[in-house]
Amino acid sequence: MAARHAGQEPVVAALIGNLLIAVTKFAAAFITGSSSMLTEAVHSLVDTGNQMLMLYGQHRSRRPPDGRHPFGYGRELYFWSFVVALLLFSGGAGVSIYEGIAHWQAPEPIRTPIANFVVLGLSAVFEGGSWLVARRALKRSVGDGDSTLGALRRSKDPSVFVVIAEDSAALIGIAIALVAITMALVSGDPRWDAGGSIAIGVLLAVVAGVLASETKGLLIGERADPALVKAIRDAVSAEPGLCTVTAIRTVHLAPDQVVVIVGADFDDPLTTPEIERRIRDIEHRVRGAHPEVWGLFVRPESRDAAPFMVGRSAAD
Repeated sequence: MAARHAGQEPVVAALIGNLLIAVTKFAAAFITGSSSMLTEAVHSLVDTGNQMLMLYGQHRSRRPPDGRHPFGYGRELYFWSFVVALLLFSGGAGVSIYEGIAHWQAPEPIRTPIANFVVLGLSAVFEGGSWLVARRALKRSVGDGDSTLGALRRSKDPSVFVVIAEDSAALIGIAIALVAITMALVSGDPRWDAGGSIAIGVLLAVVAGVLASETKGLLIGERADPALVKAIRDAVSAEPGLCTVTAIRTVHLAPDQVVVIVGADFDDPLTTPEIERRIRDIEHRVRGAHPEVWGLFVRPESRDAAPFMVGRSAAD
């Protein structure tokens, strides 16, 4: 079944958590002078802005269709998710690497190190809580059968997978910062701290690249889950008077909006009114069973010639 929209819960949870964490990290960075802590503070601030953009994208995507956009505004959510990936790369990775290089060239000793450890420990708790909220939303949207990684690959909802990616990067970044600060204190060389900033920046760049690639695919248009395609094929094939389903094409307009185009070869003896009635029956049956099917278009055609379907495959 196609992914359902997970709603605002994971985004709001991440927004509140990241805002509180960012304020705490900036205070700790000011007190201790830690480069890794400052980088983590910038990371949390960027994540806070990203969640605000995601909420804005959710709001914009819910606008109804109009004359200029007859299929609605669902893909606005994908657009703002792509913007989030760009900001994570420039505002998170770029600043982190720059800060790390600057402190490598002009090392500064860490002051009041206990504050760093307390703040990073609390941050791990908050980020972990946000990650769990997003993971529950992910499981609700795609089902419990897959692992977290498998569910992320199937998900069409950036409200979920962006939050999980950012929280995962934040948790890994916290671990890097802890190691970097500890090594700087043990060795007496503050360049360990600067190296931690650079490593966190590289991590954010990788995550931003993955998010950009995923959201680019959604912007271009990705097909629905194969399970939904099979269910539609079975429902259409069960219609009396239908010889065969020649092709099915699907595309996501939003996480919970799928457009379906079906090519169907009806029995030759059927009259035009009979074919029209069967098409209405198919539409009612499919959309009743699968509310995520926002638009369903059935086209009668011969199985030997389907000019509107280019590059058909048995997988669809």
